[in-house]
Amino acid sequence: MDSLPDAIVQYILSHLNNARDVAACNCVSKRWKESLPYLRSLYFPRNSFDSHCGSDNPDSIVWKMLSMIVCLEELVVYSPFTSAGLALWLLLVHSSLKHLELRMDNITEYQACLDSPSKLDCISAAKNLESLKLWGVLMVNPPKWDVFKNLQSLEIVGARLEDPAFSAALRACPNLTNLVLLGCEGVRSVSIELPYLEHCKLDFYGLGNCSLSLTCPKIEHLEVQGCSWIRVRETTCLRNLSIANNAGRVYMVDFGKLSALEFLSMRGVQWCWDAISKMLEWSSEVKHLYMKVEFTGDLETLLPFPEVDFVEFFNSHPKLQKFDIHGAMFAALCQKNSLKNVEPGFVIPCLEEVVVQVRSPLNAEQKMSTLESLLKYGKNLKTMGIRILQMKSSHSSTDDFFDEICRLRFMNRKIVRIE
Repeated sequence: MDSLPDAIVQYILSHLNNARDVAACNCVSKRWKESLPYLRSLYFPRNSFDSHCGSDNPDSIVWKMLSMIVCLEELVVYSPFTSAGLALWLLLVHSSLKHLELRMDNITEYQACLDSPSKLDCISAAKNLESLKLWGVLMVNPPKWDVFKNLQSLEIVGARLEDPAFSAALRACPNLTNLVLLGCEGVRSVSIELPYLEHCKLDFYGLGNCSLSLTCPKIEHLEVQGCSWIRVRETTCLRNLSIANNAGRVYMVDFGKLSALEFLSMRGVQWCWDAISKMLEWSSEVKHLYMKVEFTGDLETLLPFPEVDFVEFFNSHPKLQKFDIHGAMFAALCQKNSLKNVEPGFVIPCLEEVVVQVRSPLNAEQKMSTLESLLKYGKNLKTMGIRILQMKSSHSSTDDFFDEICRLRFMNRKIVRIE
């Protein structure tokens, strides 16, 4: 390093970002210390100040390091900090800062969110942010944010939110292209209107009874977990869609025609059959379909899926290339009359991969017939995975069914595998 020109040393050291590494480099030599102003990114891990015993508090140490940097673009702070400290930091670096990630740690501290200014309020000083990621957020009052005109990505992980506060936060970020909410609770009704949003992932924690209204004409990728009522009217660009509700029920979906959809995932314990049938109808152009819904039925009544006609289903999804069938949907395709409408010349033209989950030996004959039909009519089928889960029965039918599956695998060993 001593033989390198100053510019090269500065370039190498400017790629450091861990605060401890930066502090250690400052002690090596004057030459290395003079490279500190050229840092672009600074990261403070959770344990940055665990062994600190000096007179300066952590807020002051961070401030001193930031004050020596000319043009900081990214700041990541996982170590504890105060709202006063954050305000001073952002006053130093607000003009150049583009990416900010903070571990707020105030999800259970109601009094902290009443402080003025709160940690959330302080973020408004960084007006040129392009991405913002927050961990452990308590947002019960609307944050005092001006408009972040350059903000394209907002991620919140682990949060307690109130509807008006969250709505106010979104209004301050009108140009978002990426929105991620993970493990958020307290939200009852969400309305999102963002004209440039392309990627959206929403994970609501709780009873699974949230309602969602999304008006985003450029949305391409949407994942929703924990909503019972979902309305997305602008869907011309939507290519990937995942809907799940692990704690509640999906009662209503309103999407319109999903002409660009390539991937659809439906998961959950219970969906209203009207919601399932509409999603299948709208997604006629889908290429990859993943279904893991255990029951249908309204309100508290858990019901099996009604019979699904095998031929009609695949004729309605002519571009389907990969099909993951779990639980009730496979059983619905295996009913007595599911294969009664097979006509001469019927084929499944594009199907290349099937993954089937089998839990019960009930209706074994119909299930084997459906598996054989997938092999027979799927002219381009390359692989079929059969997962046998929780098939607990002392009855001989279980052994017989397993023997039949093994026979199917042996006869089609280049395609069929047992997982």
